Amino acid sequence: MVKRIYSISQGFPKEEIYGLQQQVRRCAVSVPSNIAEGIGRNHNKDTVQFLYVAKGSLYEMETQLYLAMDLNYIQEKTLSEALNHVISIRKLLLGFIKYKISKTIVPQHSAPSTQH
Repeated sequence: MVKRIYSISQGFPKEEIYGLQQQVRRCAVSVPSNIAEGIGRNHNKDTVQFLYVAKGSLYEMETQLYLAMDLNYIQEKTLSEALNHVISIRKLLLGFIKYKISKTIVPQHSAPSTQH
């Protein structure tokens, strides 16, 4: 996704180098960076928090792609292809979050039986 976003944003106008182009690229880099940082944490709760940050970056990037199309920096077809990729990544990320959350919940042990 990062390579795709860099490629897409390369065609943005020069005046966007420090604007939308830089912002959409930061979001793209933020997704795998936060996933990696989360995985590097010692606790599932910390990992999940970073995965949620990555998910937020995906939503931010999606919004910026819509803005790029609205500003005629990208074609609708380019937007559609990128969004399909974003949606796939989001589904994988949500599945990973659910998995990590399930590993965070500590099963409750039943109380010892008092019957003899």
